[in-house]
Amino acid sequence: MFAAHLKARRKTDSARANALCISYRTDRFSEMIPALLLILSAAAYRITSGLLIHSGANWLSNLTPLAAIALCSAAYFPLKYKFSVPLVTLFISDAVINFHYGVPLLDSQILVRYVALAGVGCIGFVLQNRASLKTLAPASLAASTFFYVLTNAFSWLSDPGYTKNLAGLVQALTTGLAAYSATPSWMFFRNSLASDLLFTILFVVCINLGRSAESSRVRAAVPRTA
Repeated sequence: MFAAHLKARRKTDSARANALCISYRTDRFSEMIPALLLILSAAAYRITSGLLIHSGANWLSNLTPLAAIALCSAAYFPLKYKFSVPLVTLFISDAVINFHYGVPLLDSQILVRYVALAGVGCIGFVLQNRASLKTLAPASLAASTFFYVLTNAFSWLSDPGYTKNLAGLVQALTTGLAAYSATPSWMFFRNSLASDLLFTILFVVCINLGRSAESSRVRAAVPRTA
């Protein structure tokens, strides 16, 4: 009697272990699904706004959370997705927008954006073990500032329209060059701060929803003991 009970118990434990093993291989990706859908939505919005921006929709300028995508992906996703997801997202959206306007896909300004996103990803990577809205909300503001300052400082250095002194740098960070856009640079920064913060909040919500749904699925998959 005891031997039969022990054998049944071992079968139950084995089934539970198998269920947990299968769950471990899939739960990390499953809990990412809501966040990945959010990233796809942001990429679609970036493409749409990029195609409309020259149609007079200047209020759309830079309302795309590139820095937040890099920050949150590096903070929450498994290692192989931490940097690949944001960089591939940027590349695909750049490819669509640049093809529409007949602009080269790779130039120095675009490459600096990739470097800036990788730098923002490093911030998220540092925060991965204590990622939460409490840590990522202020980090998103820092990421937006880092991304903006680095890309605009490079524009100041590389664009002959700026004087290479402090006044030229201030112009690059505040008003920009009217020849490129009627929208001043500071408005791009304002929109970037707002969109990055909003995306970060939504990303954390999506991750928590994904984890909650996955936990429920795992509990349902584990056999109950008699």
